[in-house]
Amino acid sequence: MLSLDHFLDLAERPLGSWPGALVVAAIAVAFAVGLHRVGARILTRIARPYPLMSVVLRYIDTPALVLLIILGIGFMIFEAPDTLPFIGVLRDVETVALIGALTFLAARSAGAVGEAIVQAHPLDTDDNLNARRIHTQARVLARSVMVVIVIIGFGAALMAFPSVRQIGASLLASAGVAGLVAGIAARPVLGNLIAGLQIALSQPIRLDDVVVVQGEWGRVEEITGTYVSIRIWDQRRLIVPLQWFIENPFTNWTRNSSQIIGTVFLYVDYRMPIAPLREELARILAHAPEWDGRVQVLQVTDATDRAMQLRVLVSSFDSALNWDLRCRVREGLVNFVQAAYPQYLPRARADLSTDRHVDFAPPLEPATTEPAATANTANTANTANTPADPVASRGEPTGPDPRAHSAASTAPTPAGKP
Repeated sequence: MLSLDHFLDLAERPLGSWPGALVVAAIAVAFAVGLHRVGARILTRIARPYPLMSVVLRYIDTPALVLLIILGIGFMIFEAPDTLPFIGVLRDVETVALIGALTFLAARSAGAVGEAIVQAHPLDTDDNLNARRIHTQARVLARSVMVVIVIIGFGAALMAFPSVRQIGASLLASAGVAGLVAGIAARPVLGNLIAGLQIALSQPIRLDDVVVVQGEWGRVEEITGTYVSIRIWDQRRLIVPLQWFIENPFTNWTRNSSQIIGTVFLYVDYRMPIAPLREELARILAHAPEWDGRVQVLQVTDATDRAMQLRVLVSSFDSALNWDLRCRVREGLVNFVQAAYPQYLPRARADLSTDRHVDFAPPLEPATTEPAATANTANTANTANTPADPVASRGEPTGPDPRAHSAASTAPTPAGKP
């Protein structure tokens, strides 16, 4: 009867050469793949009634397969004799690969837990404030944990090489400046990592929040370990580092609630009655599906030299609905004024009256001995040709009509007179 030691002795005999080692490695890989398939089917059936476990199994399926294959190959490498060529280098590579596979599995597991929590709280509800809060915490914390796992795995992989470990120890022991330089160089990464933890805990922003950042209006589309992606209303993307939200002020329209109040401004003539406009506003809102029934206000908020300013306040469940509601209200009130009170639309006023009194100095008497009629005629001609005369500039006569004077001088002389 074969004992365990005898079986191991038989298994180690082919490892004395590379052909035999490759055959053993192929058998180990096949066994690992078969074990993975059988185990995956069993665990999938067990986890079918549990959505959280099903999501985790789906996420760790590939990392588990990679880990099993690396373990199978590692069995061949570590059991091979030291006399096999290049076996020392392969053992170092196997160690690094095993650390990488474990890091991959741990990071995917953290991401799987976060994704399972996210799927358990959908966002397609009327009041999704609590769901968005949970989404933000789960995604940011999961990605922060993944970053920490990757850093630990990378450090463990470096420590697997004795030469690298000695170099690192000597640098830390002999030159403390190296650590300071490395800290300064890694400041953006560490700053964003800490900022991500702060955002996950304090939550100044959440997924699907409506924010205004540097004059751009949009929704928080994604929060990664280093930046936030904001989907602007015109389908552009604004990428902002995580640390920026901790150090700079910004506007969050949905911090405590997704409900919002919108404003519509109208300008009408002073004579426009306000009561019919309030009735029309009530009629428009009664047929508007975007209105949530909370706020309905129409007030005169300003009076300029040209028109009255009317401000309308309306409320909705979220900003997207409020934008559509404001457009609906604005169009409805403008159509109402155009149809019922077109004479009260804003007008430009100007005074075009010509009934004004103009004072100007009379012309000086000329120093001449000409007859009076000739002098008057000369004065009239001079006055009419003067550009500064405001009456002459309008084409109005200022004295006796020259045509009448000419007609009088050419009339026939009555009988008995010279």
